[in-house]
Amino acid sequence: MNNTDVTEEVKPVNGTYDASNITALEGLEAVRKRPAMYIGTTDVKGLHHLVWEVIDNSIDEHLAGYCNLVETTILPDNSVMVRDNGRGIPVDIQKKLNKSALEVVMTVLHAGGKFDKDTYKVSGGLHGVGVSCVNALSIHLKAEVHRDGKAYEQEYSQGKPLYSVREVGPANDRGTFITFKPDPEIFETTEYKYDTLATRMRELAFLNKGLTLTLTDQRDIDPKGNFRTESFHSEGGLREFVLYLDESRTKLIDNPIHVIGKEDNVEVEVAMQYNTSYSEHVFSYVNNINTIEGGTHVNGFRRAVSRVLNQYGETSGMLTKAKVTLSSEDYREGLTAVVSVKVPEPQFKGQTKSELGNSEVTGIVSRAVGDALSTYVEENPGAARKIIEKIILAAMARHAARKARELVQRKTVLTGSGLPGKLADCSSKDPGESEIFLVEGDSAGGTAKQGRDRHFQAILPLRGKILNVEKAMEHKIYENEEIKNMFTALGVSIAENDEGERILNIEKLRYHKIVIMCDADVDGSHITTLILTFFFRYMKPLIEQGFIYIAAPPLYLVKKGKQFRYCWNEEERKEAIATYSSGPNDTGVKVQRYKGLGEMNAEQLWETTMDPNTRILRRVTIEDAAEADRIFSMLMGDDVPPRRAFIEANAKYAKVDV
Repeated sequence: MNNTDVTEEVKPVNGTYDASNITALEGLEAVRKRPAMYIGTTDVKGLHHLVWEVIDNSIDEHLAGYCNLVETTILPDNSVMVRDNGRGIPVDIQKKLNKSALEVVMTVLHAGGKFDKDTYKVSGGLHGVGVSCVNALSIHLKAEVHRDGKAYEQEYSQGKPLYSVREVGPANDRGTFITFKPDPEIFETTEYKYDTLATRMRELAFLNKGLTLTLTDQRDIDPKGNFRTESFHSEGGLREFVLYLDESRTKLIDNPIHVIGKEDNVEVEVAMQYNTSYSEHVFSYVNNINTIEGGTHVNGFRRAVSRVLNQYGETSGMLTKAKVTLSSEDYREGLTAVVSVKVPEPQFKGQTKSELGNSEVTGIVSRAVGDALSTYVEENPGAARKIIEKIILAAMARHAARKARELVQRKTVLTGSGLPGKLADCSSKDPGESEIFLVEGDSAGGTAKQGRDRHFQAILPLRGKILNVEKAMEHKIYENEEIKNMFTALGVSIAENDEGERILNIEKLRYHKIVIMCDADVDGSHITTLILTFFFRYMKPLIEQGFIYIAAPPLYLVKKGKQFRYCWNEEERKEAIATYSSGPNDTGVKVQRYKGLGEMNAEQLWETTMDPNTRILRRVTIEDAAEADRIFSMLMGDDVPPRRAFIEANAKYAKVDV
């Protein structure tokens, strides 16, 4: 096996250029030299990717029928331990390299059983280079294997073994235990986020029914001394996944339509349910990998849905009577679905492997979904009629929305620049350096206009709370004045492709930083959520490409004499008071609680919230599209209990001195 993975060119010295200028990086050196090539990034996303690489090995054992438990623990120092009850990585000598198979798996790229079709028919871990990559990027890693009644171990530092694989005693169980500590020289942060791990494990439980995944955080201890822990398990698989995603939406049909099929070694599982919302919510996976850009499996699913429902609508006479032109998007309005396929040899488009390219999968999924959906509509005529009625209403609403959009966009063209009168634009015409602040209220907007840098900062005041797009038909959205102002100020537009799908055109985007700046109170948080919901539903590419930010105005000003400090949380406030106080009864320290942006003058707003040198901006990202979709629907929908439970679980309560 050839370990050479990266060949790089070394800059010539004194004009010479020969073989000595070509350096081959052996083994795991390549991973440490170019970590982003293997895990995508070295930020917090790449940090969590290490955990997925380890868990993938355990899930491969589950897919092969040998593992039903994967336990993950975040240790106090942000090390992570993953243990399973699979067969355990082999420890006998691999003859070709004359090393223990465990050491080969841990130290050689692209080594492992998943490349042997007889060992793993389907593997979920093909989107990276496995646990050896984790080893290379860890300051320390310990592998422990229990198999055949014995326990074995080996430790490594930055991918290099500290000793040979050794037997350490008997074992009455089986499995693989991996404990690793990410290398701080590689990663921008080494602090793991519990919620990020929990969200993915919940998803993996739905995608792999019968598998139990547990997560324990030893950094988080309650007053009784218990660690924070959760267990994720699903017997219903994707059927339960769809119910979870739709928990805050109103059902149109009683139960999800569940599809299970297999053809040419490709396994298909689909669950779908219609609800009364106005958006499509379709999520897709290949071998447990989230294919955020879809691919041939999603194309096959959509083709089947349109074909079967169109045929039923025509046969029943409902579509003929409606006299409306349908598009493929109309069949999917209010549809929540999860499409999962297991493919022995998946072919992905692009380095991120976010779109499936296997052409044969289109027909396989289309046939499986088509057969199941045809049976469903024949056996459930009442539900079928509700779906067709929903489709007809969707088509009528789409035509109305198109007229409303054209009216807004035509008005922009006819009135010259078409920029809103409220917009205080910047003088720069370079989108790369320009930023726009969406500010809550005219008062704060006026302060922001005075405090900004006019060269590159634009201000757009928004009056009151914008329309809740989660509960509004699309044509109503374009009639909302604040939303119209955002469209025209940003310079983006919406068009329809040949299938009637909305496409956001951002070629003329006027600002590459779009900053939501609202009061640091409950109303401000609500307005921020309303704006984010609008961007998520109608301008998602702006979030995906990293253009959306949230400003973080301070909560307090702590002052004593000429000394002062701005504070963004309770801890900073207490620290500032302690710093300035000469004793417990010092009436000289004053604390001002900012209840709104309008309470700051222009200079204060600039130096705390708008100055690029001192401000705090939080970029909005979508780490998990399915979970983000569920949360927005829950926060902005009509169902109160899930929203209350979410707020109670996530709110940070603080005693505030006023």
